[in-house]
Amino acid sequence: MEYAIGIVLALVVTGGATVVGFDRDRAFYPTVLIVIASYYVLFAAMAASGVVVVLESLAGAVFLLAAVIGFKTRLWLVAAAMAGHGIFDFVHHLIIENPGVPEWWPGFCSAFDVTAGIYLAVLLKVRSGHS
Repeated sequence: MEYAIGIVLALVVTGGATVVGFDRDRAFYPTVLIVIASYYVLFAAMAASGVVVVLESLAGAVFLLAAVIGFKTRLWLVAAAMAGHGIFDFVHHLIIENPGVPEWWPGFCSAFDVTAGIYLAVLLKVRSGHS
């Protein structure tokens, strides 16, 4: 169920951003990526684990860097990083043991991230005139 909710929510957020015009601003999707990457830090803080907060912050910094570089250069990097975070969600528990992560989170977040990344890639292709 968490996968379906992640997909639907990603389509509502990204589709809504297109309809309203939020995503006409180049900073929209990089900002979404930064927020996506911050949730694991939040879960670590909720579990009161300082070491895990640091580890999650380091992992999040990779995606933050991708968001900044993608914003400054090509939004295709942001689309790839969003989808990449979806893959990270599947292996996260093998890399960092974060007791604050809800059991359903990896599936939900992965579905959201991959869907949002694909949506942005399609949007970039359509807006570039290569349909």
